[in-house]
Amino acid sequence: MRVKELHPLCCITLESPHALDDNKPPPQPVTNLTRSRSLPATSLTGGSNRRSLASAGSVAGILYKWTNFSKGWRSRYFLLRDGILSYSKIRRPENLNLLSSSDDVRLIGNISADRLSRMDSCSGRRKQEKSVGIVHLKVSSFRESKSDERKFYIFTATKTLHLRTDSISDRAAWLQALASAKCIFPLRSLNGDFSFTSPKDLSISTERLKKRLQEAGMNENLVKDCEQIMLSEFSEMHGQIKLLHDERTNLFDALRQLEEANLEAGAPGIHSSLGRGKYSECSTTASSDDKQEFEDVSEEDEPSFHDTKEYFNEPNIGSGSNLPNNSGYADIKRRTKLPDPAEKEKAVSLWSMIKDNVGKDLTRVCLPVYFNEPISSLQKCFEDLEYSYLLDRAYEHGKSGNGLLRALNVAAFAVSGYASTEGRHCKPFNPLLGETYEADFPEKGIRFFSEKVSHHPTVIANHCEGKGWRFWGDTNLRSKFWGRSIQVEPVGVLTLEFDDGEVFQWSKVTSTIYNIILGKLYCDHHGVMQIRGNRQYSCTLKFKEQSILERNPHQVNGFVEDVAGKKAATVFGKWDDSLYYVAGDGVSKTKVSDPASNASLLWRRTKPPPNVTRYNLTSFAITLNELTPGLKEMLPPTDSRLRPDQRHLENGEYEKANLEKQRLERRQRMSRQLQESGWRPRWFEKQGENETFKYTGGYWEARGHRKWDDCPNIFGEFTEEQLADSA
Repeated sequence: MRVKELHPLCCITLESPHALDDNKPPPQPVTNLTRSRSLPATSLTGGSNRRSLASAGSVAGILYKWTNFSKGWRSRYFLLRDGILSYSKIRRPENLNLLSSSDDVRLIGNISADRLSRMDSCSGRRKQEKSVGIVHLKVSSFRESKSDERKFYIFTATKTLHLRTDSISDRAAWLQALASAKCIFPLRSLNGDFSFTSPKDLSISTERLKKRLQEAGMNENLVKDCEQIMLSEFSEMHGQIKLLHDERTNLFDALRQLEEANLEAGAPGIHSSLGRGKYSECSTTASSDDKQEFEDVSEEDEPSFHDTKEYFNEPNIGSGSNLPNNSGYADIKRRTKLPDPAEKEKAVSLWSMIKDNVGKDLTRVCLPVYFNEPISSLQKCFEDLEYSYLLDRAYEHGKSGNGLLRALNVAAFAVSGYASTEGRHCKPFNPLLGETYEADFPEKGIRFFSEKVSHHPTVIANHCEGKGWRFWGDTNLRSKFWGRSIQVEPVGVLTLEFDDGEVFQWSKVTSTIYNIILGKLYCDHHGVMQIRGNRQYSCTLKFKEQSILERNPHQVNGFVEDVAGKKAATVFGKWDDSLYYVAGDGVSKTKVSDPASNASLLWRRTKPPPNVTRYNLTSFAITLNELTPGLKEMLPPTDSRLRPDQRHLENGEYEKANLEKQRLERRQRMSRQLQESGWRPRWFEKQGENETFKYTGGYWEARGHRKWDDCPNIFGEFTEEQLADSA
C-alpha cells in the first residue's frame, strides 16, 4: 500500500505560545529527526541571526599581557568571537597561524597581520595553540588607561587583565570591538526569561495526521496505531528537549551567579563598575586616577618563549630610556603604613627654641627629633617623582609629534611635586656629607639616586632614569626661621631631557610654613616658575601666595607659549589637587572647582592613605624608608635607610632617636673640615663653577657587585680625637 510509505511524523506541528509568530511563514514539516541529545541551539532559540552577527564581529590580534613582576609583559594571541575573548601563548612565531582560510575574522595591528600573512606560504596545518584563558564579556567590563595611551584593562569578578597594544589606533580598535561585542550580547537580568522554548510550552496536534490517514482510506484502528506511534516518538523528542532545557537553565543560572558576584565584588582594586555609575559596562573611561599597581597574575611556567616584548632593555647609562628588567627585588610588596610607635611621644616647648634661633639658618640648628619626619631630604627629593607617569605620557606625546601636550604634561609634573607637602609640617632629616639614597621602582619604570654633595652650603644632587627620559638637578635649600614662620628658598636648576633631545629646565618656587607659634600650621608655595624648553614650547606658571582671607587657596595659573610668543594653551588648577588646560589663549581665571566644559584634566592628586599619622605622609612617602627583604644587604653604608636616628623615629623610639641625632650632629661638625680638605662626592661631579652636579655613573654597577669599599660608614662610631681634629 502507498500508505505504508508515509512517515508517521510527517504532519507533526510544534506549537508554542512563545515560538509562534504570525508574521513568519508557516513552519515546514519536520523531517529526519533523530534521538541525538545535541540538538542545535539555534533550532530552539531562533538565534542564528545573533550568531551570524557575532561571527561577523570577530577580531583577533597580538596583545601584550602583564603576567607578574618577574616575567613582566608577555605577548599573547587574543581572539574575540561570540562574546567570548580567549587568549593563548605564543611559544613560536609559526604558531600564529591559528585561523583557517574560511574564518571570517578581522585582524587588529600590523604585527598580527604581517605574522599571519607570512604563514600563508607555509605548507601543512599546525596544531592549534591551547587557550590559556577565557573571558565572558557578558559578565565583564573594561576601560582604557589614563596614564598609558596603549594600555587598557578588562575586569572580571575574579581578576583584572592588564593589556597593551602596539599603537594608540590598535587600542581604539580593540575597545571598539569589545564595545560592539557587548552590544550584541547585552548585559541583562537572567531571571528565567530565556529566549529558547521551555518543554512545558510545547504541544502537538494529531488532527492533520488523522485527517490525512482517513482521506487515504485507512480504517480507524490503523489510524489510532499511527497516532500512538507519533505520540511515542514525540514523547522521546520531548525528553531530549527537556534534558537540553535543563542543561541550558543550569548554564544561565551559573552566568547569573557570576554576574551577581561581579556586581557585588567589583573588579579587583576598583569599586564595582557595573550598573553603579562609575563607568558603564562598555565604558572606556574612569573617574578614579589611573595609578593602581599591576595585579600579580601568574600563569604556568614557560620553558621556551621566543616572542615577547620586555618593558626595558639592558642598562645603559647613556640613555634614559634603558633600565634593567630585573632590579633584584622586583617581586615585592610595599608597605601601606608606618610601624606602630614603641613609646609615647613627648611634646617640646617652642618658646625655649625661639629666643636662640631667630634669624638663623635652619640647616645649622640642632632641633629635637620631635620636629622631624622619618625621611631625609634625599628621600624628599624622590617624592617629586611620585607622578612620574606624567613624564612617560609626555615622552609618548612628543614621540607622536604633539609637542604641546608634551609641554603641558611637563608642566603638570612640575606642579605635582608640591602635592605631597599639604599638611606636612615636620622637617626632613638633614643628610650627612656623603649620605646617599637609592630608589628602584620597577613598577613605576624608574630608578632614582641622590647624594649630599656639599655641607656648606647644603647641596643635594639627584638623578633619575625613566622610560624615554632622564631627570636630574641639585638643590641648595636656603631656609630661615623667623619665629612665626619658616621660609625655604630652593636654589638650583632641574633638568628634564627626553631621548629625542628635547630639554626642559626650571627652578622651584619659595615655600613657607606659617603659624609656628600660634594658630593653625599651614604650608604655602608662591612665586613664578619658568619652564624653559629648547624647542617649540615653554611654560610660565604662577603660584599665588595665600592671603589671610583667601577663600580659594593653592591656586596655580599659567600658559604655554611657542617660540613666537603666541599662547598655545592656558593652564589652571591647584597644586594640592589637580591641574587643567584649555587649548589656545583661553580664560586663565576659570574656577578650578567648576572647570569649563572645554577644559581637559592633566593631573589629579591621589587620595591620602587610610592610616594617617601626625607626619601626614602620602602612600608613596610611606614606602621610601622601608627596608624590604634582602635590600639591606645590597645597600651601601651611606644610604639614608641605615641612618639610626631616622630609623628610631620611624619605630617610635623617641629617646633613642634624640640620642642618635645628637651623636650624628657632633659628627656633622667634621663635614666642613672634610670639605675644605678636598673631599669630593663619590657619584656626582660639578660640570663648571656655576653648573649643576651631574651623575658620573657606576652606582648601579657597584650595587650589582656589592662593592662598597670606597663608601665609608658615615653613621658609625667615631672618636673624640677625630672630633677635636675637625674643630
